[in-house]
Amino acid sequence: MYKAFIRPLFFKMDPEKVHHLVVGAMKFAHRIPFAGSVLKSTFSVSHPSLEREVFGLKFKNPVGLAAGFDKNAEVYKEFSSLGFSFIEIGTVTPKPQPGNPKKRLFRLPADKALINRMGFNNLGVDEAVKNLKKRKDFSIIIGGNIGKNTATANEDAVNDYVTCFNRLYDYADYFVVNVSCPNISNLSKLQNKDSLLEILSAITQERLQKAVRKPVLLKISPDLNFGQIDEVLEIVSATGIDGIVATNTTISRQDLLTPSSTVEALGNGGLSGKPLSSRSTEIIRYIAQKTGGKLPVIAVGGIFTAEDALEKLKAGASLVQLYTGFIYEGPMLAKKICKKLLS
Repeated sequence: MYKAFIRPLFFKMDPEKVHHLVVGAMKFAHRIPFAGSVLKSTFSVSHPSLEREVFGLKFKNPVGLAAGFDKNAEVYKEFSSLGFSFIEIGTVTPKPQPGNPKKRLFRLPADKALINRMGFNNLGVDEAVKNLKKRKDFSIIIGGNIGKNTATANEDAVNDYVTCFNRLYDYADYFVVNVSCPNISNLSKLQNKDSLLEILSAITQERLQKAVRKPVLLKISPDLNFGQIDEVLEIVSATGIDGIVATNTTISRQDLLTPSSTVEALGNGGLSGKPLSSRSTEIIRYIAQKTGGKLPVIAVGGIFTAEDALEKLKAGASLVQLYTGFIYEGPMLAKKICKKLLS
């Protein structure tokens, strides 16, 4: 039904407007008595063999919703009813910011891909905290994806990350440091060894002051070469962070089916979806081999089918996240993955 009727209608509309429409519809549906329970029974699969314990947290299944969908922690409860065991909110910045000028989100249907240059549009960390304070269901794991404000200079970026980390600490279950998004000017420079070491060291030092230790992960770019990934792994080891999210969107436009003139006309932005799948898997496999499978990896990038998810898990991922595949394949995708894992 989704692919035959709903997706064709959505794909005639502006992608960002569709996003707001879906979020609004989910909020409305959950105001109807028992609607949340009906959705949960329709889209969720529950079985002990699906449960995972990763970096000290217990997940009901290995499928989550990636950062970027629930930027302000508005609909984590609603989207958990679609079979996700964890929702990653954000990217959250210290201050509210509008992001880049619209239009900034584009579909490439021939490639089953998206290009976005959203630019960390969000209402700021205080809004996310306000929404997370309303949380009642703690069976759904919440990740906090944190970044810097666009106006913050790179040399001051560490303060933005620490601010978000501290403000969210009591309300999120794990944290993801996002220095790899290609849609913030010069952000990727924070992936260099010195900058990354400074940010992660500051965050782990802050964590030492907390009564409860919560996991910290790093989200990396698919555009890193293996030498750069080796440097990242050295920093991961030195700082004692708990895992990797692999991967963010790519600036590459290689081997697309969409005509190059069309792609060029859309402008800059991070590419996500099917074209990212093999590179994401390659990086996951490399990290697993280099670390002997001891470093947890959350896989994201090009997961459109249950088989795609299994490929990531077999490559060494502990968990998987959906975003573009969820948009193209619809709300049954998490359930299909879980059913496949049970077969």
